[in-house]
Amino acid sequence: MDTAEIRRRFLAHFEAAGHAVVPSASLLADDPNLLFVPAGMVPFKPYFLGQETPPYDRATSIQKCVRTPDIEDVGKTTRHGTFFEMCGNFSFGDYFKKGAIELAWDLITKPVEDGGYGLEKDRLYPSVLAGDEEAIGLWTEVTGLPRERIVQLGPKENYWSMGVPGPGGPCSEILYDRGPEWGPDFDVATLGPDMPGELEDRLLEIWNLVFMQDELSAVRSKSDFDISGSLPKKNIDTGMGLDRVAFLLQGKQNMYEIDVVYPVIQRAEELTGKRYGADHDDDVRFRVVADHVRSSMMLIGDGVTPGNDGRGYVLRRLLRRAVRSMRLLGCEDRVLPELMPISRDRMGETYDNLLTDWPRISQVAYAEEDAFRKTLQAGTQIFDQAATEVKGTGGSTLSGERAFALHDTYGFPIDLTLEMAAEQGLSVDEQGFRGLMAEQRERAKADARAKKGSHGDTAVYRGVFDEFGPTEWLAYETLETESRPLALLSGGASVPRLAEGEVGELVLDRTPFYAESGGQVADAGTIVFDGGRLEVLDVQRPIKGLVVHQVRVLEGELDPGREVHARVDPEWRTGARQAHSGTHVVHAALREVLGPTALQSGSYNRPGYLRLDFGWTQALSPEQVRDIELVSQQALRADLPVSWDYMTLEQAKEWGAIALFGETYDNTKVRVVEIGGPWSRELCGGTHVAHASQIGTVVVTGETSVGSGNRRIEALTGVEGFGYLARERDVVAQLTGLLKTQPDDLVGRVQGLTERLRTAEKELEKARLAQLLGASAELAAGAAQVGPVKVVAHRADGAAGGDVRNLAMDVRGRLPQGEPGVVVIIGQADGKVSVVAATNDEARARGLSAGELVRTVGPILGGKGGGKDDVAQGGGTDASRIDEALALVTREVAEKVQG
Repeated sequence: MDTAEIRRRFLAHFEAAGHAVVPSASLLADDPNLLFVPAGMVPFKPYFLGQETPPYDRATSIQKCVRTPDIEDVGKTTRHGTFFEMCGNFSFGDYFKKGAIELAWDLITKPVEDGGYGLEKDRLYPSVLAGDEEAIGLWTEVTGLPRERIVQLGPKENYWSMGVPGPGGPCSEILYDRGPEWGPDFDVATLGPDMPGELEDRLLEIWNLVFMQDELSAVRSKSDFDISGSLPKKNIDTGMGLDRVAFLLQGKQNMYEIDVVYPVIQRAEELTGKRYGADHDDDVRFRVVADHVRSSMMLIGDGVTPGNDGRGYVLRRLLRRAVRSMRLLGCEDRVLPELMPISRDRMGETYDNLLTDWPRISQVAYAEEDAFRKTLQAGTQIFDQAATEVKGTGGSTLSGERAFALHDTYGFPIDLTLEMAAEQGLSVDEQGFRGLMAEQRERAKADARAKKGSHGDTAVYRGVFDEFGPTEWLAYETLETESRPLALLSGGASVPRLAEGEVGELVLDRTPFYAESGGQVADAGTIVFDGGRLEVLDVQRPIKGLVVHQVRVLEGELDPGREVHARVDPEWRTGARQAHSGTHVVHAALREVLGPTALQSGSYNRPGYLRLDFGWTQALSPEQVRDIELVSQQALRADLPVSWDYMTLEQAKEWGAIALFGETYDNTKVRVVEIGGPWSRELCGGTHVAHASQIGTVVVTGETSVGSGNRRIEALTGVEGFGYLARERDVVAQLTGLLKTQPDDLVGRVQGLTERLRTAEKELEKARLAQLLGASAELAAGAAQVGPVKVVAHRADGAAGGDVRNLAMDVRGRLPQGEPGVVVIIGQADGKVSVVAATNDEARARGLSAGELVRTVGPILGGKGGGKDDVAQGGGTDASRIDEALALVTREVAEKVQG
């Protein structure tokens, strides 16, 4: 039974049982805890948690899934794959344990001729969570199996969760006994609490029935988790592994040999000259290739592009492992153009986007292979040399410095170095490598700060810090301080003074200025001293604890001996506080409208303006944008209190505070800002208003994409928000004045004018086309006689491609019936030349081809073209040679007729 039929039977079975058939969601998970969808239930998670009302009581789907923890196991075992398809049926408060057991047992045991899978009952062993007497009783009741056939296993095997907080529950697995050739004999009574490793190939899990009833607050491992309570309803979530059932029903040994995967291995055999099944190490590589080629293609199809972190890194790793496995099998040529189209053809029968979007998918994959081939060529030589040196000295560990050099200079990911080292019997000093990577990241951050603030080498800042200690930072307490300059810097070095007109850096013993961080820009303001004044351009923290001001000397000359008065621009700070608090409000409103998975992934705010990036896979509707703005405004009108407190990171998480993904926080003390109590709680070091009403207003001005799976909202706050609304009001006033109508009627009036304009344009187009075609009869009547052929070769100035084609076809239809006729019209409009040739049956019988005529005149016009014998078209850019081209048409016809 091929995979497509297994899919069809699964969906048909559950559709007949009243389940709504739901198409697969994207592989890109909306859940911020997940990179990809790892299970069929993920798209239904809001229904299980009671966050949303499902539109159906029961559903079925075949969900695309990717599990990244299995990458290292791919190929080494025959049970693990990165990409797989999970057949599932789901009940949202409808049927529970008994219904799930009945539906599953019926499908897998029903004879093939009756639409089932026909698996032998005496080879099936249900398993339950140890102590679940209800499940044991139901299995024996529904199946007729004796209690001794029910396997009781511990929570590691038979309690299901996503590995993160969310829904979970005890489960029952359906195990298929593949026979003694796949493992030792066993006694059901002695199995448990964990499945013995030697039986995992023999007792193959093919279906997992999850009795979803618990809400988990923490998941530390498969067998260590906290249950915070019960779900609003008892639900069913099942998952039948399509690939596993396929290899059983197709009589294959493993998932790599089924009809939608094995053809890639066959092509890899042809390319490498190796044979699958002849050598264990080669077999592992063949399986890696088959899995990773398919997985990569599916990820690219859902919008992932290769990168150095997150989803992009997973994709890059899969592609590179596939390419390198083929090299280890002996093929050093480009392989993805040979292998991926085979996977496309197999998987494209189900996922047609692989066919329609193939140009983009293949371009992404092939470009990554080309880049990696260059990396391999250089890096492999360096690695081999390093490995030889280690072995030559009797060592067994590749140093962290060598691994880092491979990464930093040659682009080798550490996992590739680990694999190559293991193949040569070496280990790698991973701890040393990680330490060097951390140092590099810190240098990169310091460099970014240096570039932004004209900072030099961080050593100079370290010297200032070591001499004077940390800056007393008072941005939360005051806008003004009396301060003492500790150091003056310029060009990355200490200087004795800053003269009028110079731009340099100033370190104070204390400062009220906010240093840029957490998406909030630095404060603006002035620093004054006796006889002088400085403008503060930027404020940064090049190293932890030290605040550095970039300043321009407006008056006087500054030296470290002077006392100064530092003053933040109060209007600037007010606008910054409004924007930052506005960002928190918009984030909370976003989550209220879209759900808790819409989490901020980045932000930027300056006085009067904010932008917020968040994980979301599709554009928001105008209604959703309006709702986000409305919820934000309601928070302002309610004048929600804004407060903050300090606590440990663990306490903040327990309190429900949201941390920005990708940021690092001090676990000893973090600042939690809340607006309206639990409505908005976030880890944040920015400056904020005291009450939400002080934000003034929140006006959403845009919602756009900023990459796959990420969206961006932009908004204005405070005076800037009111100014934006005032400008829109002025525009409305001008339009109502011009159109002599009221604001409430403006949209209808504009729509009416637009419709009238469209109607007028259509009438003009009809008149223009009628005028153009009105010449058809005259052109046909004036056709030149070239031997037995009527020839119309006409220049149509002002006519574009579509008009030229219409004219040519109309003229051809007006030529005398029964006589050979050729029509060539060449038009020009907007600097472009269009050519259309048309021939009738009699002309084609004499060997006259429209396609040949276009190919002949195209180069003269600076272009090309072609088509069929009856109608062809082309174009060019050289209108000066149209007459020459038309003359050539007549000569070509004459020569063809005479020949």
